This record gives sequence, structure tokens and C-alpha cells, in this order.
Amino acid sequence: MKNIKIIFLLLSIFSLQKNQAQVWIPDNGDGTYTNPIIHADYSDPDVVRVGDDFYMTASSFNCIPGLPILHSKDLVNWKIIGHALIKQPPFETYNKVQHGNGVWAPCITFHNNEFYIYYPDPDFGIYMIKAKKAEGPWSEPLLVKAGLGLIDPSPLWDTDGKAYLVHAFAGSRAQIKSLVVVCTMNSEGTVVNNDEVMVLDGHESEGTIEGPKFYKRNNYYYIFAPAGGVPTGWQTILRSKNVFGPYEKKKVLEQGSTTINGPHQGAWVTTQTGEDWFIHFQDKGAYGRVVHLQPIKWENDWPVMGQDFDKNGIGEPVTTYKKPNVGKKYPIVTPAESDEFNSPKLGLQWQWQANKQINWGFPTSLGYLNLYCQTSVSPKNIFNAPNLLLQKFPAEEFTATTKLTFNTRLNGESTGLIIMGLDYSYLCLKNNNGKLYLNQKTGTFNKTVSESEIKPVLIANNTIYLRVKIKKGGICSFFYSLDDKNYEAIGSDFTSVEGKWIGAKVGLFALSEKVTNDSGNVAVDWFRITK
Repeated sequence: MKNIKIIFLLLSIFSLQKNQAQVWIPDNGDGTYTNPIIHADYSDPDVVRVGDDFYMTASSFNCIPGLPILHSKDLVNWKIIGHALIKQPPFETYNKVQHGNGVWAPCITFHNNEFYIYYPDPDFGIYMIKAKKAEGPWSEPLLVKAGLGLIDPSPLWDTDGKAYLVHAFAGSRAQIKSLVVVCTMNSEGTVVNNDEVMVLDGHESEGTIEGPKFYKRNNYYYIFAPAGGVPTGWQTILRSKNVFGPYEKKKVLEQGSTTINGPHQGAWVTTQTGEDWFIHFQDKGAYGRVVHLQPIKWENDWPVMGQDFDKNGIGEPVTTYKKPNVGKKYPIVTPAESDEFNSPKLGLQWQWQANKQINWGFPTSLGYLNLYCQTSVSPKNIFNAPNLLLQKFPAEEFTATTKLTFNTRLNGESTGLIIMGLDYSYLCLKNNNGKLYLNQKTGTFNKTVSESEIKPVLIANNTIYLRVKIKKGGICSFFYSLDDKNYEAIGSDFTSVEGKWIGAKVGLFALSEKVTNDSGNVAVDWFRITK
């Protein structure tokens, strides 16, 4: 019996690895790569190199665990290795769904043999966390600078021992925007001083400038800062011999003649062989802000990004290019997507809509994930249910299939498969007076959420397979099966849309209309992403 279980686990691991590599692989296997290097919503990416390893983090907003940590050996092949923010403070706020709030653009760096992440919460201020290892454990968030609308921090420890921080402003909270300021902080990086100096007012030619990153090279201080807005903007570089300026500026990356809109907001990183690269995002609507990699060359102490296809002196994003030279070749890896739930630990691709509560569910050592039916905030829709278990869209086209066994105990309990954004649609398997019915429900957001549903179908078995196929344009078609062989279409096609500052997500839920002392559960056998 033990040998059979081992064989089953090995087959499952092989299947998981195979499924991970089915939908989007940026590494072409011939020494080149194709953008995006991650076709998933890792918005506002920041990267640091430590020795032969590269580490990335990104915005996570209200999704928990937050601040994902990804690892790469070659800047093309990435995998998730952890999260730096297991629970988001203040807890009384983020125990509830806060669409679009929470962790905005973070910055990851390595100083004095420790990793640091500075992240902004526009409603509270700038936080700092640190760790000896990128995988964690990370320290508890420390509020280093309180204030409304303080966003996009980036630290710089200078060669003379002095420390600085650059940041921008969210007009929705601060009532000022399109500004970049530099301030000092203590050498430990635990106190950021209120001695801001404005180094750029972007209103005239750099509207919505934000997301600054602070660097030093050849005695120049550099601030990399995107401007022009998320879907339509460009990358601006500021430089000065004085940390407080005055700064010169230059536009170095724009969409130009390419199809890659809004190329900005990212990180400059140098390989161990001396090559320079820029990692940034592209806003793709329902697919979120996907991650691209651009080569950098330096001319007259200005970075030149991408390639100047239209010969106007400003770089444009490349689509396919030679991989970075990191001294050796590494195998293809991709961020986790499928989950066989054979490990007593939830896969790192999963996030909740709020700080996780203990009664939402557990991984098990029995080969399945157990989710418990909990009451939602609103009985009329699922939009603000905190216990939605979701993951990012991994490609333009993919199929998500899951096997569920619904052990309901109370009338009105439900479970299913959901595509989540500001608008959403899901397959809902519900206990209606002791019988199970399946239907499609769709929510539409317009200041408030209204939800519609189709006529339900009676389901004779409490074990069911649910599937959604996503085509280009985010078009979602739903199916179900009782045997994993014959799938029947159900409902109508749904066009997925982005959430509040994030891409659409796919995942699972278990809900109840009433409070009970013994909630029903759904045993999720597996969740697979395939072509």
C-alpha cells in the first residue's frame, strides 16, 4: 500500500510539473526568450540580485498572503518561493475585503546581508519588513513613515553611510500627485524622516509620474520613474550628482511602433557577468499587469532600454531576444499553477481576498484540500466574500478544471468554481432542500453589485468536475462532468474583466447562508491548469 501511494505521488508530481509548463513558457529553449517572461499579474515588479540568484516581489493589494517572492537564476525562468506578508496589518481593516487597497508598489533590496522590502499602504503609510533569507521568515511590518497617500518607496544606502528614501503620492488620498520627493532615513532604515525635498514636479511633461526606484552608478544618483499612466505611459530616468538634485530627465522606453503598451514601472538589475536589464509590466486588462524583460545599454551615463525600432532616440520593448548571460544554463521553470493537494501545505499560487481565518479550510495529508462553508458578508452576491481562494490568470488561453466532493450539512450551502474580477461569473453547486443543483451565476459591478443566475440543473452525485475554458480576450466558457470524461456546457460565455488594480482570477469557494456549529465542507481533490 505504501509503495502504491509513493507511485501515485510521483505520478501526481510529474503531472503537476507537466501542467505548469503547458500554458505559457517564455524560454524558447534556443538561447532566446519571448516576452512576457511571466504572463500573469505581478504588477509593479521589483527585482534584486544576490550572488547568482534573482528575487522578485510585486504588488499584492488585498490578496493574502501578500508580497509574493519569486526566484530565478536567469531572469527568464521564475518560480514562486514564498510570501513576505502572511497577514496584513492593521488586522481589523484587512480581515475584511478591501478591493484595491493594501500593498501597492513595493521595493526589494539587499543590505548588510539582509533582504529589505519597503511597501506602501496608501491609507496608512510606508512599511518595512526584512529577512535573512528571501524565503523567510520575514519580520513583522514596521510603519516607518505614517501618512495618507505615501506610495512607491525605494531606499538607497549611499557609499558614505547615509540613507535615503524616494517616494511618490497617490492623489486619491494625499490630494497631491505627479510629484517625486527624496527624504532621509536612519542608517537602520527603520525611521524615515519628514524632511522631503521635491526633485520633480511632473505636471508639465511627466503626468502621473510615480513608482520611483533609487540607484547610484558612476557617482550619479538615478531615479527610474514611470509617467503617463498605467496603460499608456513610458519610462523616465532622472539623474543628478547630488542626491537632492537638481535632476536632469530623459525618456528611455515607450510603446512606439510595438504592441506593448505602457512599458514602465520596474527594476534595473545587473547580472554577475555585467549585463544590465530592466524588468517592467504591461497592462493587459483582464490578464493583469504581465512582466517583461528588456536589455539595457549605457550611453553617456544614460540607460538605453529595449531597441530603438523607429529611430527616434527612445527605446521600445523587444518581443523575442537573447537570454541574459548569467554564466551558465538553467532548466525551464514556471510559477506554480496546478495543485494536486497531495502536500499538507497549500500551494504558493493561492491567495485569499482578506486575512485568512482558521475556519476557512485546511490542506490535509490525505490528498485533498478541505474548504468549509462560511457565511458571506452579503447573501445577495459573492463580491466581498473574504474566503474566496484564488490564483492569477497564467496565460491568454488556458483551461482550469477541478474535482470536488461536496459534503453539505445545511440547506443553502454552496461551493464551486469562479472567475473573479469587478464583474465575475461562477459555477455554483448548492444544497437546496437536501438536493444538489448546479447553475451559473454572474455578477456585474456598477457602484453596487447585481447578480443574475440561470435555471439550475439537478446533480445526482456529490462528486463533480467543474471546468472553465478561457480564450483570447478573456472569454470564459463553463462546463461540468460527473465522470471527468463527458463534459457538458452550462450557462453562457462570460467576458472576464480586471479587478480593482489587479487582473482577473480563477479559483474556489465554499459558502453558507446561515451560521451553524457544524459547517459543511468541500473536499477539493485537485485543481489543474492545462491548455
